[in-house]
Amino acid sequence: QSCPEYQEGFDGSCYEFVDLQRSFQDAEEWCERGGGHLAFILNDETQQFLQKHLKPDRNWWLGVAPAAPNLTLDSAATEVLAWLDSSDVSYSNWVNLPDDQAACAHVLRHSGFQWEATENCSQEFNFICQFATLQCGSGQVIEIDDSFYGRKTIHYCRSQLTPSSTSSKEECSWIDVTDYVTHCHGLQACQAGVDLSAFGEPCPALGSYLSAEYRCKNITGTVGSVSLTRVNGDVIPVENLPEEIEEKFTWVLSPKDRTDDVGVHYLVIKPIVEPGIKSINASVTVISIAAQCKYWNETGSFWSEDGCRVGPLTTPLVTQCLCNHLTFFGSSFFVMPNLVDVSRTAELFATFTNNPVVVCFVGAIFCAYLLVVVWARRKDMQDSVKVKITVLEDNDPLAQYRYLLSINTGHRHGASTSSQVTITLLGTEGESEPHHLTDLEKPVFERGGGDMFLLTTHFSLGELQSIRLWHDNSGDHPARYVSKVMVQDLETGQKWHFLCNSWLAVDMEECTLDKVFPVATEVDLKRFNLFFMKTAKDFRDGHIWFSVISRPPCSTFTRVQRVSCCFSLLLCTMLTSIMFWGIPTDPSEQTMDLHIEFTWQQVMIGVQSSIIMFPINLLIVSIFRNTRPREKTTKADAKQGKTVRVSPSQTSSPQKEIKDITPDTVMKLYRQLQLIEKELGMLGPSQFPNPDSYNRAMQQVQGMKGLLEYHLPMSILDGDSCFPGPEESLGGKKKCCQGGLPWWFVFIGWILVIATSGVSGYFTMMYGLTYGKDRSISWLISMVVSFFESLFITQPLKNPDAVQAARRDSTCSFYKPPPPTDIEKMRNNMIKEQKVFALIREIVYTGFMWMLLLVAYGQRDPNGYFLTQHIRKSFSKGVSDTMSIQDVFNWANTTLLSNLFGEYPFITDGNSRLVGNARLRQVRVQKNSCHIARSMQESIPDCHTPYSWELEDMGSYGPGWTQPVGRNASTNIHDPWKYKSQRKLRAYPIWGNVKLYRGGGFVMDLGPDFQNSSILQYLYENTWFDVYTQAIFVEFTVYNANVNLFCIVTLMLETTATAFQFRSELQTVRLYQSTGGLHIFVMASEIIYFLFIIYYMFVQGKLMKKQKWTYLKNKWNLLELAIIILSWSALCVFIKRTLLGNRDMNYYQNNKEFVSFHETAKADAVLGYLIAFLVLLATVKLWHLLRLNPKLHMITATLQRAWTDISGFLVVMTIMFLAYSIASNLMYGWKLYSYRTLLDAVQTMVSLQLGIFNYEEVLNYNPVLGAFLIGSCIVFMTFVVLNLFISVILVAFTQEQIHHKPSEEDEIVDLMLMKICSLFGIKCKK
Repeated sequence: QSCPEYQEGFDGSCYEFVDLQRSFQDAEEWCERGGGHLAFILNDETQQFLQKHLKPDRNWWLGVAPAAPNLTLDSAATEVLAWLDSSDVSYSNWVNLPDDQAACAHVLRHSGFQWEATENCSQEFNFICQFATLQCGSGQVIEIDDSFYGRKTIHYCRSQLTPSSTSSKEECSWIDVTDYVTHCHGLQACQAGVDLSAFGEPCPALGSYLSAEYRCKNITGTVGSVSLTRVNGDVIPVENLPEEIEEKFTWVLSPKDRTDDVGVHYLVIKPIVEPGIKSINASVTVISIAAQCKYWNETGSFWSEDGCRVGPLTTPLVTQCLCNHLTFFGSSFFVMPNLVDVSRTAELFATFTNNPVVVCFVGAIFCAYLLVVVWARRKDMQDSVKVKITVLEDNDPLAQYRYLLSINTGHRHGASTSSQVTITLLGTEGESEPHHLTDLEKPVFERGGGDMFLLTTHFSLGELQSIRLWHDNSGDHPARYVSKVMVQDLETGQKWHFLCNSWLAVDMEECTLDKVFPVATEVDLKRFNLFFMKTAKDFRDGHIWFSVISRPPCSTFTRVQRVSCCFSLLLCTMLTSIMFWGIPTDPSEQTMDLHIEFTWQQVMIGVQSSIIMFPINLLIVSIFRNTRPREKTTKADAKQGKTVRVSPSQTSSPQKEIKDITPDTVMKLYRQLQLIEKELGMLGPSQFPNPDSYNRAMQQVQGMKGLLEYHLPMSILDGDSCFPGPEESLGGKKKCCQGGLPWWFVFIGWILVIATSGVSGYFTMMYGLTYGKDRSISWLISMVVSFFESLFITQPLKNPDAVQAARRDSTCSFYKPPPPTDIEKMRNNMIKEQKVFALIREIVYTGFMWMLLLVAYGQRDPNGYFLTQHIRKSFSKGVSDTMSIQDVFNWANTTLLSNLFGEYPFITDGNSRLVGNARLRQVRVQKNSCHIARSMQESIPDCHTPYSWELEDMGSYGPGWTQPVGRNASTNIHDPWKYKSQRKLRAYPIWGNVKLYRGGGFVMDLGPDFQNSSILQYLYENTWFDVYTQAIFVEFTVYNANVNLFCIVTLMLETTATAFQFRSELQTVRLYQSTGGLHIFVMASEIIYFLFIIYYMFVQGKLMKKQKWTYLKNKWNLLELAIIILSWSALCVFIKRTLLGNRDMNYYQNNKEFVSFHETAKADAVLGYLIAFLVLLATVKLWHLLRLNPKLHMITATLQRAWTDISGFLVVMTIMFLAYSIASNLMYGWKLYSYRTLLDAVQTMVSLQLGIFNYEEVLNYNPVLGAFLIGSCIVFMTFVVLNLFISVILVAFTQEQIHHKPSEEDEIVDLMLMKICSLFGIKCKK
């Protein structure tokens, strides 16, 4: 509603508050001259609106007059008063019900804006004018039912109101002007007016007014035409459309209607509406479906569409076929993707500056791909080093019985080791020598890794029974976690499994470095979670996304290839997503609800996307995974095996001797000769006394090899078989057995990657440029979300090299397991080092304490104290210890008003702004609520008990606490004579010095200016304060922008059965955070503090898991747990305070009246208490760190030694204090302030022991009794009990000095200092 600046709009009307003094008739004429009338108040909402703009110290005329029949009706009025348009007064807010002589009504001043009916309408009051316009809501138009000009009521045709009024209804009539306001018909808003020249004035003396009755009608219409227009201007008409615009319809375009069906078409819809409607809101949804009806022509054996066409009832779910014959038929159905015009490539890319979203995103993906490829290539090079079987350095060259060891390190934290690991195999036929498991070319025993070693023995060990593993506990991280070990006999192919799952560490589990693991039986293997291990392996290698990081080094599917497959898959996914993005759906016909709502169209899009995307990507992955690596021929090795061959003439004689030797024996002999030849080559001629001896030995060996070569296949000599070297026999180079695709298929895979990535990237950018910026951003958000969801969809996804090494050095220490004494020393040293690091972590606690202090003082402002003190002193002027009702009224009229209403809108200090109004509230007790003795009933007619919730007065009264108002009374919440509950007032109970008071009561809101003195005078004159008033509360809130603080103020006046006592309660709150550098610093401190808390939660969680129920027996653990709980509680209260503050401020912005910030203040107070306790507990925890000081440790030990005696003295002292406190409270509680309650008496007795005591007040009251009380308390409490208490502590301290034992922390501190000194290169005395 748009109103002039001097008027206020509400509920479709404009109200003007006229600051002129007029009689009732003159006020009505003044309003009618402006086109309005005196205001009607038809509901409580209008009443509340007017109250915000009315001055409470003035009377205001309302549009109420004696009820009279309408000139067009014969019935008589039944009520005394009615509104000026003859409607009944259904809503009222009367002070007193109107009598029969009432002729008009007004808002009564100082009454809480209640109405009063009066006979004297000639009084001059202010008045309210109401002006109205014709207006309807969105989607509605005006329809005029009736309109007249003149007057239909006879209020001003009577002589009761004014002597000059006319006395006959013929001189005051009306004219029907409905036809003159038809220009408003069909409009949403209109200002009605008529031309007076077309007819005369029906009420020349009093004047006439224009009245219109109308209703709002919803807009409806029909479809006039729908057409489809091509780019070239050709129009395809739509025929046989339904009439109602809300209905759905189908338009079937046959092929003959779409002669040029490739390109852009425009759908034009022209609605037909009633006259006067210029525009309407309409939503059009279009779904394009490609459907075709064909039948199987049995004669020609082909599909035909002759005699069949698609019907208008076709939907994305069902195709309707209309045929003129009976036959078998089918229908094609698929969801058409969005089209993109490739010929507009240059035009679309020219719009890049306006819509760079998708192009930049695709470009960023290409750049990220190149960077990841560089990283993946480096990782592939690192993995290639790891893919090998390590031939152990300490294998005996003459030992030819081979065992393959496969050792898996666990995934636990700290599972890898830096120690020297040694293994021994134990079988039924013997035991192998200890072998050092190491490799100089690659790291071994990494976390989650697998290592393979070739171990040789001189003979078979038979059936393996166990293995023995140990390490020397060397390096920075010596501990090791072994998962499992597999040993394979390469001669027989038999395998043994050893399920270890154990730590080899001095500080973990069994605390051992040497352990024997038995071979696993079939039952053990079934119990072992092989399924989980296989699933984990498949996930690391099979998941196309995660395998980029966790690819097994032995896989031929490289990281670069995996990254490229992910790149191609991502771009294809983006293309299929953007192709079908934004295709309309019809949920009413397509939705299926199987607990997850989806549509058939979405299913078809998913199927089509899979058909487009997955085959090509599955092909690429399969090519890369199944392609054999390229062969590398090494002819030099083959030639080397043939260089020293003995001639056939030299071998004629031995042939007969070896004729009966089996091929296996020949192979073994040939292998031994190869090893002897290598040994001789390693020694060289220099190791022989005579070089000729070396040459003769080499010739003999080569000659013997030559004799055996004639009995071996040529494939073995050429290196084409898996024989004979140990590294070749491990299955790495059996070319005859290898399968998979040829090596050159990898180029086909790369061509497919480049093609799919390029095409997908190009069309994705084209679609993005076609869609525009907004749709591109929406698609991009949807794509990112779906991409992260698809990460959890799994995708379908070894040639070791050998190393020969040197001989065994049996002098190395790691060939022997460490003795138990050394292990014990290692364990002790490890424990000490762990305690050193734990101690360092405790010292870091000082940083946590510093952050806590920053957070604590960041929530408090020193200016809050000065603000509360200033406001408290300002409003406590003129207050005495005992105040009567007259004193309370004088204080309210002077101190309260003068300080509360300074220069608007600030209070008297000129710096603090009043937030909303101030509220005056009182709580009362019921009359005759106490029992009067029979002998005193004549002299004391009435009495009341002290305040209690059961006897609180919750009634409704009239002014002066007269009889309760009838049931037709209004429910005005600002009526000071009616009780309001604390829920309606949005208040809470409050503690006073005497009682706990409810948040409800009898309320009067004080306005925003100094005129409230008249309200207080009205309350005083009507005895709003009387003997039944138990407590008076003045509540308001101020905001000081200079210090950015809110101050919630509650001024309380409580009666103590004789007089009122003053008490003030002020709470400062910061609801708006500062924006300066200090605020940023405090926010950073809060974040760091809660990072500390999360860390401590992790530490305490590990302790709970380890210690179980014994965790609760440690007092320091409980202290840590309390700090964590209080920290998270403080965070929750902080969030709640913020939400409550925002709620209260929003309420204030919307209502501009009294706002109760009490709940916000309580939440802020609770937050302050929690932070204070946090600082207290955190400071107490510092005592735990001070145990490192020997002197302070002795003090702690002294208190522990003397605790039994101390606890007994504490009981005695408590009893003595309680006895003297009760006695002093009973003797002086009714007379002296310091002893008025038992708690005050206890505080006074404690102060007596500290020397803070007012001796004079006790001695002046009763010198004898007072002297005895003080003297006996000093003698018993100070001279006896306290001195004995101190003596007990001194004796315990002396004994502790004699028997004191240095704590273990002393040694730990020394070790920590040594490590710190060594870190900085400082010499430290041991």
